Amino acid sequence: MRRPAVLQVAVMAIFVFALAYLVWLGYGALPLLLPTPTPSPSFSGAQALALAQRQCEFGPRPSGTEANRQTGDWIIAQLKAAGWQVETQEITWNGVPLRNIVAKAGKGPAVLVAAHYDTRPVADQDPNPEAQTQPIVGGNDGASGVAVLLELARVLDRGRLTNEVWLAFFDGEDRGRLPGWDWGQGARLYVQSLKSLPAQMVLLDMVGDSNQRFPYEGNSNPQLRAQIWALAGRMGFGNVFVPVQGQALTDDHIPFIAAGVPAVDIIDFDYPYWHTTADTCDKLDPASLDRVGKVVQAWLAGAALAAPN
Repeated sequence: MRRPAVLQVAVMAIFVFALAYLVWLGYGALPLLLPTPTPSPSFSGAQALALAQRQCEFGPRPSGTEANRQTGDWIIAQLKAAGWQVETQEITWNGVPLRNIVAKAGKGPAVLVAAHYDTRPVADQDPNPEAQTQPIVGGNDGASGVAVLLELARVLDRGRLTNEVWLAFFDGEDRGRLPGWDWGQGARLYVQSLKSLPAQMVLLDMVGDSNQRFPYEGNSNPQLRAQIWALAGRMGFGNVFVPVQGQALTDDHIPFIAAGVPAVDIIDFDYPYWHTTADTCDKLDPASLDRVGKVVQAWLAGAALAAPN
């Protein structure tokens, strides 16, 4: 009864030896089953539009209001659901509570992409004088940039990022020219609080207009601006990201520039509904949101970013 057991052991030993020999030869004789790489999700302009519309459903969202607070809570929930680490900065300015929200992922030099989620408390550019004291819904001026950032939070492959990416949602941007306020007050307070600054910063403001056109913003870092516009041109968007000089604007990128951070404002300021009650989500185009999101996604994906001078 022992001889069959010895024979089985011998056969098994020969098989194991043969298998090991084939492996040693370099796997050539063995079919290997490798896992299929999972492609990164693609940025969706339609999804971004839905995210903008959800913000508009909260109504006007000026700093310090309940709608602003609810919007901030919703942004935080979206970011955490997408797997990002979320930090908040809560401060009070001129008697109004502000909350900046920053999501972080990846490793390496920090790159910050930002938008503001507050909306202007007065429609002071409205052609109807009776409407000029009313708050705006901010479909483009606020909701569009936030929507792009939230969709980026969904589609960015955090495991492949070559930089630490910060997605910043600033409060208190849109109260300039009101007593005691500057434009970008929330961003200014955030920069002042930082112990270490990001290597670069890109701001998205009013990026969803159906008649979209982005000239160079005049206060932006020229080298970084040229990099992004050239990338957009290679992606087929040169008719929208137009490398001609536009207006110089005071926006949330200015505190970063003042602190020495190369920063760029991607903004379509030629928007007829700016600071009016007509700035609603029906003015947004998913194709416009899609273009901006895909350019920023490509920039971040390629970003062991060459540092601008």
